[in-house]
Amino acid sequence: MAGPTTAERGERQKLKSGPPRPPRTVRLRRLRVLIVLLVAAVLAGAGVVWLLYGSHWLRVERLSVSGTGVLTARQVREAARVPDGTPLISVDTDAVEARLLRKLPRIDSVVVVRSWPHGIGLKVTERTPVLVVKQPGKGGGYVEVDAKGVRFATVSRAPKNVPLLELTPSRSAVLRRFPVDRLVREAVRVAGDIPPSVARDTRTVKVRSYDSISLQLADGRDVEWGSGEKGRAKARTLTALMKAAPKARHFDVSVPTAPSSAGS
Repeated sequence: MAGPTTAERGERQKLKSGPPRPPRTVRLRRLRVLIVLLVAAVLAGAGVVWLLYGSHWLRVERLSVSGTGVLTARQVREAARVPDGTPLISVDTDAVEARLLRKLPRIDSVVVVRSWPHGIGLKVTERTPVLVVKQPGKGGGYVEVDAKGVRFATVSRAPKNVPLLELTPSRSAVLRRFPVDRLVREAVRVAGDIPPSVARDTRTVKVRSYDSISLQLADGRDVEWGSGEKGRAKARTLTALMKAAPKARHFDVSVPTAPSSAGS
Protein backbone atom coordinates (compact mmCIF):
# COMPACT_ATOMS: atom_id res chain seq x y z
CA MET A 1 0.00 0.00 0.00
CA ALA A 2 1.48 3.36 -1.02
CA GLY A 3 2.34 5.92 1.74
CA PRO A 4 1.08 9.51 1.85
CA THR A 5 2.25 11.83 -0.81
CA THR A 6 4.40 14.88 -0.16
CA ALA A 7 1.35 17.19 -0.49
CA GLU A 8 -0.62 15.17 2.01
CA ARG A 9 2.22 15.28 4.49
CA GLY A 10 2.39 19.07 4.11
CA GLU A 11 -1.34 19.45 4.82
CA ARG A 12 -1.05 17.29 7.93
CA GLN A 13 1.88 19.40 9.17
CA LYS A 14 -0.19 22.59 8.77
CA LEU A 15 -3.03 21.11 10.77
CA LYS A 16 -0.69 20.14 13.62
CA SER A 17 1.00 23.51 13.81
CA GLY A 18 -2.32 25.48 13.90
CA PRO A 19 -3.22 28.65 12.03
CA PRO A 20 -0.41 30.83 10.77
CA ARG A 21 0.95 33.32 13.32
CA PRO A 22 0.44 37.01 12.53
CA PRO A 23 3.45 38.98 11.40
CA ARG A 24 5.77 40.36 14.07
CA THR A 25 4.77 43.96 13.33
CA VAL A 26 1.11 43.15 14.05
CA ARG A 27 2.01 41.55 17.39
CA LEU A 28 4.06 44.59 18.37
CA ARG A 29 1.22 46.90 17.43
CA ARG A 30 -1.22 44.94 19.63
CA LEU A 31 1.22 45.00 22.52
CA ARG A 32 1.57 48.78 22.26
CA VAL A 33 -2.23 49.23 22.26
CA LEU A 34 -2.52 47.03 25.36
CA ILE A 35 0.17 49.00 27.16
CA VAL A 36 -1.48 52.30 26.25
CA LEU A 37 -4.85 51.04 27.55
CA LEU A 38 -3.29 49.84 30.83
CA VAL A 39 -1.51 53.17 31.34
CA ALA A 40 -4.73 55.06 30.59
CA ALA A 41 -6.66 52.93 33.10
CA VAL A 42 -4.03 53.55 35.81
CA LEU A 43 -4.02 57.28 35.13
CA ALA A 44 -7.83 57.40 35.13
CA GLY A 45 -7.96 55.53 38.45
CA ALA A 46 -5.37 57.83 39.96
CA GLY A 47 -7.34 60.82 38.69
CA VAL A 48 -10.55 59.58 40.30
CA VAL A 49 -8.78 58.94 43.62
CA TRP A 50 -7.26 62.41 43.54
CA LEU A 51 -10.61 63.97 42.62
CA LEU A 52 -12.38 62.24 45.52
CA TYR A 53 -9.71 62.59 48.20
CA GLY A 54 -7.13 65.16 47.15
CA SER A 55 -8.94 67.88 45.25
CA HIS A 56 -10.94 70.77 46.72
CA TRP A 57 -13.91 70.14 44.43
CA LEU A 58 -15.69 67.34 46.33
CA ARG A 59 -15.41 68.43 49.94
CA VAL A 60 -18.00 69.19 52.62
CA GLU A 61 -19.08 72.82 52.46
CA ARG A 62 -22.70 72.52 53.55
CA LEU A 63 -24.50 70.51 56.27
CA SER A 64 -28.27 70.71 55.76
CA VAL A 65 -30.80 69.62 58.39
CA SER A 66 -34.49 68.83 57.87
CA GLY A 67 -37.31 67.38 59.96
CA THR A 68 -36.55 69.12 63.27
CA GLY A 69 -39.31 70.49 65.50
CA VAL A 70 -38.12 70.91 69.08
CA LEU A 71 -34.44 70.54 68.23
CA THR A 72 -32.68 73.26 66.30
CA ALA A 73 -30.63 72.74 63.16
CA ARG A 74 -27.60 74.08 65.03
CA GLN A 75 -27.94 71.43 67.75
CA VAL A 76 -28.07 68.70 65.12
CA ARG A 77 -25.05 70.05 63.23
CA GLU A 78 -22.99 70.32 66.39
CA ALA A 79 -23.86 66.76 67.43
CA ALA A 80 -23.12 65.41 63.94
CA ARG A 81 -19.54 66.75 64.08
CA VAL A 82 -18.80 66.74 60.35
CA PRO A 83 -15.90 69.18 59.80
CA ASP A 84 -15.99 71.55 56.83
CA GLY A 85 -13.48 70.61 54.17
CA THR A 86 -13.69 66.87 54.79
CA PRO A 87 -13.60 64.86 51.53
CA LEU A 88 -17.22 63.97 50.88
CA ILE A 89 -16.38 60.35 50.05
CA SER A 90 -14.63 59.81 53.39
CA VAL A 91 -17.58 60.86 55.60
CA ASP A 92 -18.71 57.77 57.54
CA THR A 93 -22.49 58.19 57.34
CA ASP A 94 -23.16 55.27 59.70
CA ALA A 95 -20.88 56.81 62.33
CA VAL A 96 -22.62 60.19 61.98
CA GLU A 97 -26.02 58.51 62.44
CA ALA A 98 -24.86 56.61 65.54
CA ARG A 99 -23.37 59.81 67.02
CA LEU A 100 -26.62 61.74 66.54
CA LEU A 101 -28.76 59.01 68.13
CA ARG A 102 -26.37 58.80 71.08
CA LYS A 103 -26.03 62.54 71.72
CA LEU A 104 -29.62 63.59 71.00
CA PRO A 105 -32.09 61.09 72.51
CA ARG A 106 -34.96 63.16 71.14
CA ILE A 107 -34.06 61.85 67.68
CA ASP A 108 -35.98 58.68 66.87
CA SER A 109 -34.26 58.09 63.53
CA VAL A 110 -31.99 59.95 61.13
CA VAL A 111 -30.89 59.41 57.55
CA VAL A 112 -27.46 60.74 56.57
CA VAL A 113 -26.94 61.22 52.83
CA ARG A 114 -24.21 62.66 50.63
CA SER A 115 -25.42 65.50 48.45
CA TRP A 116 -22.80 65.84 45.72
CA PRO A 117 -20.69 67.80 45.16
CA HIS A 118 -20.43 69.71 48.47
CA GLY A 119 -23.21 68.69 50.90
CA ILE A 120 -24.25 66.31 53.64
CA GLY A 121 -27.98 66.00 54.35
CA LEU A 122 -29.37 65.04 57.77
CA LYS A 123 -33.03 63.98 57.63
CA VAL A 124 -34.24 63.83 61.24
CA THR A 125 -37.36 62.26 62.74
CA GLU A 126 -37.98 63.38 66.31
CA ARG A 127 -39.69 61.35 69.00
CA THR A 128 -43.21 62.48 69.85
CA PRO A 129 -44.34 62.36 73.51
CA VAL A 130 -47.54 60.44 74.21
CA LEU A 131 -47.21 60.68 78.02
CA VAL A 132 -45.20 62.67 80.54
CA VAL A 133 -43.98 61.65 83.99
CA LYS A 134 -43.65 64.26 86.76
CA GLN A 135 -40.17 64.34 88.27
CA PRO A 136 -40.08 64.16 92.08
CA GLY A 137 -39.37 67.35 93.99
CA LYS A 138 -40.44 70.91 93.44
CA GLY A 139 -39.60 72.17 89.98
CA GLY A 140 -38.41 68.73 88.90
CA GLY A 141 -39.86 69.05 85.44
CA TYR A 142 -41.43 66.35 83.28
CA VAL A 143 -39.96 63.35 81.49
CA GLU A 144 -41.38 62.81 78.01
CA VAL A 145 -42.27 59.24 76.98
CA ASP A 146 -42.77 58.25 73.34
CA ALA A 147 -44.99 55.59 71.74
CA LYS A 148 -42.28 52.94 72.26
CA GLY A 149 -42.13 53.61 76.00
CA VAL A 150 -38.76 55.38 75.70
CA ARG A 151 -38.16 58.21 78.17
CA PHE A 152 -36.17 60.54 75.99
CA ALA A 153 -36.16 64.09 77.39
CA THR A 154 -36.84 66.21 80.47
CA VAL A 155 -38.70 69.49 80.00
CA SER A 156 -39.62 72.19 82.49
CA ARG A 157 -43.26 72.34 81.37
CA ALA A 158 -45.52 69.53 80.22
CA PRO A 159 -46.33 69.67 76.49
CA LYS A 160 -49.86 70.71 75.66
CA ASN A 161 -52.43 67.92 75.25
CA VAL A 162 -50.04 65.21 76.47
CA PRO A 163 -51.50 63.25 79.43
CA LEU A 164 -49.68 62.91 82.72
CA LEU A 165 -48.72 59.36 83.69
CA GLU A 166 -49.30 58.48 87.34
CA LEU A 167 -47.77 55.23 88.57
CA THR A 168 -49.41 54.23 91.86
CA PRO A 169 -48.99 50.47 92.26
CA SER A 170 -51.33 49.27 94.98
CA ARG A 171 -48.91 46.64 96.31
CA SER A 172 -45.18 45.98 96.16
CA ALA A 173 -46.04 42.57 94.70
CA VAL A 174 -47.26 44.38 91.60
CA LEU A 175 -43.80 45.83 90.97
CA ARG A 176 -42.14 42.48 91.58
CA ARG A 177 -44.29 40.89 88.91
CA PHE A 178 -44.50 43.87 86.57
CA PRO A 179 -41.47 46.20 86.68
CA VAL A 180 -41.98 49.92 86.20
CA ASP A 181 -40.85 49.80 82.57
CA ARG A 182 -43.50 47.19 81.81
CA LEU A 183 -46.21 49.29 83.45
CA VAL A 184 -45.05 52.34 81.49
CA ARG A 185 -45.29 50.36 78.23
CA GLU A 186 -48.83 49.29 79.13
CA ALA A 187 -49.79 52.91 79.82
CA VAL A 188 -48.33 53.93 76.46
CA ARG A 189 -50.28 51.14 74.81
CA VAL A 190 -53.51 52.43 76.37
CA ALA A 191 -52.72 56.04 75.40
CA GLY A 192 -52.36 54.93 71.78
CA ASP A 193 -55.78 53.25 71.78
CA ILE A 194 -57.83 56.04 73.37
CA PRO A 195 -60.40 57.39 70.86
CA PRO A 196 -59.30 60.78 69.46
CA SER A 197 -62.39 62.52 70.87
CA VAL A 198 -61.49 61.27 74.35
CA ALA A 199 -57.73 61.68 73.97
CA ARG A 200 -58.16 65.45 73.57
CA ASP A 201 -59.75 65.60 77.03
CA THR A 202 -57.50 63.06 78.78
CA ARG A 203 -55.37 64.72 81.43
CA THR A 204 -54.05 61.74 83.40
CA VAL A 205 -53.41 58.05 82.80
CA LYS A 206 -53.31 56.27 86.17
CA VAL A 207 -51.66 52.88 86.53
CA ARG A 208 -52.36 50.94 89.73
CA SER A 209 -51.42 47.54 88.28
CA TYR A 210 -51.06 45.78 84.95
CA ASP A 211 -54.81 45.26 84.62
CA SER A 212 -55.97 48.39 86.45
CA ILE A 213 -55.41 51.45 84.28
CA SER A 214 -57.79 54.40 84.30
CA LEU A 215 -58.17 57.75 82.57
CA GLN A 216 -58.95 61.10 84.22
CA LEU A 217 -60.64 63.54 81.85
CA ALA A 218 -60.49 67.34 81.91
CA ASP A 219 -64.09 67.80 83.10
CA GLY A 220 -63.72 65.44 86.06
CA ARG A 221 -65.07 62.32 84.36
CA ASP A 222 -63.07 59.11 84.56
CA VAL A 223 -62.76 55.89 82.60
CA GLU A 224 -61.81 52.49 83.99
CA TRP A 225 -59.85 50.96 81.14
CA GLY A 226 -58.42 47.83 82.74
CA SER A 227 -55.39 46.30 81.04
CA GLY A 228 -53.92 47.33 77.71
CA GLU A 229 -55.44 44.28 76.01
CA LYS A 230 -58.33 44.58 73.52
CA GLY A 231 -57.63 48.30 73.19
CA ARG A 232 -59.51 48.80 69.91
CA ALA A 233 -62.61 47.05 71.18
CA LYS A 234 -62.51 49.19 74.35
CA ALA A 235 -62.14 52.35 72.28
CA ARG A 236 -65.22 51.50 70.19
CA THR A 237 -67.20 50.59 73.28
CA LEU A 238 -66.22 53.80 75.10
CA THR A 239 -67.25 55.96 72.14
CA ALA A 240 -70.65 54.29 71.97
CA LEU A 241 -71.10 54.40 75.77
CA MET A 242 -70.38 58.14 75.96
CA LYS A 243 -72.93 58.80 73.23
CA ALA A 244 -75.52 56.67 74.97
CA ALA A 245 -74.91 58.24 78.40
CA PRO A 246 -73.66 61.79 77.77
CA LYS A 247 -74.27 62.90 81.37
CA ALA A 248 -72.49 59.98 83.04
CA ARG A 249 -69.41 60.71 85.14
CA HIS A 250 -67.86 57.26 85.30
CA PHE A 251 -67.34 54.76 82.50
CA ASP A 252 -66.03 51.21 82.78
CA VAL A 253 -64.83 49.42 79.62
CA SER A 254 -62.40 47.05 81.31
CA VAL A 255 -64.59 44.24 79.92
CA PRO A 256 -65.65 45.70 76.56
CA THR A 257 -68.47 43.19 76.11
CA ALA A 258 -70.03 44.26 79.42
CA PRO A 259 -69.45 48.03 79.79
CA SER A 260 -71.12 50.24 82.34
CA SER A 261 -71.61 53.92 83.19
CA ALA A 262 -72.69 55.70 86.34
CA GLY A 263 -73.28 59.16 87.81
CA SER A 264 -74.85 62.17 86.26
